Amino acid sequence: MSSTIQDVAHAAGVSPSTVSRAFTRPDLVSAKTRERILQVASELHFSLSRSAAALKSGKSLRIALLMSGKMNLWFVSSIFEGLNEVFHDAGYDVSVYQMSTTDERKEFFQNLPLRRNADAVIVSSFSIEKEEVQLLSSIGIPVIGINVDNPDELGFTAAVNIDDIHGSELAARHLIQLGHTKIAYVSTHRNVTLHFSVQTRIDSFAAYCASEGVTVQNIPCNITEDGRYPISDVASRILSMPELPTAIACQEDGIAIPLKFQLERSGLHIPRDISLIGFDDSFYASDLGLTTIRQNPIELARKAAQMTLELIDGKTLDTPLCVEKAELVVRSTTTRAHA
Repeated sequence: MSSTIQDVAHAAGVSPSTVSRAFTRPDLVSAKTRERILQVASELHFSLSRSAAALKSGKSLRIALLMSGKMNLWFVSSIFEGLNEVFHDAGYDVSVYQMSTTDERKEFFQNLPLRRNADAVIVSSFSIEKEEVQLLSSIGIPVIGINVDNPDELGFTAAVNIDDIHGSELAARHLIQLGHTKIAYVSTHRNVTLHFSVQTRIDSFAAYCASEGVTVQNIPCNITEDGRYPISDVASRILSMPELPTAIACQEDGIAIPLKFQLERSGLHIPRDISLIGFDDSFYASDLGLTTIRQNPIELARKAAQMTLELIDGKTLDTPLCVEKAELVVRSTTTRAHA
């Protein structure tokens, strides 16, 4: 027969309500008392019903995470890791909703207020409409952004962004200071109607180059149905150009790293023939000597999760919109332009 909350209370010498608070509101119980309760609960193989805890608190104990990319991508998996580290310890589950079109996004925002099955919504790396944010805000559901465009204008409750403008300008300035004027930029081309935050990187990079009298040639990288980048097609486009660029900037390391291999397989030397720079400082970037722009999505996600918990608890954030500076990491894939 399963142990009850009364059994734990009797064995621990406390009231049933104190046992409940030890599980659902540990901040209201002294560390010594909670430790004793948890020890007794473990010995009696007792666990508090999640549905009962949710009912008692009036919360779903669930966070809705809206993402645009596949879970096996470095940035996406890093965001989930950082969020889960914080939410798991706080007793929350994270439900992932992968979005590909505006229709999917609109359906989510139409249904969520009816279901009320999330205490907060986190949007990662794409934009939503101001009316959608307002709809959730009107019923007390905070909307938090991670690397989203114009969070202030759209009315996000809070947001944590990498400074894509600063990072892209660092990348452009680095290449131009090395004497490069024939520069190409590789960015993803998505056959969907969502506006993704990486557009800021492209626009900022091109704008900085234009201010220095350099015109950037954009090279699109399509995305397959299973979320893969056909880098061999990108390499073919580059090799088919009438005049090869002396430098290539990529929207992310996930493009730059395989492109490096493809170009070298075709007989080009990186960086003697073409300098190459990425964005992210992701897995293997350091091992492969990739010059890149560093960001830390796990830390971004941790910060967003902490802000989310404070908002759920009704607290006011001192700094609801946070921007983290990017950092240029120079390695061996960039060098001075050849004469």
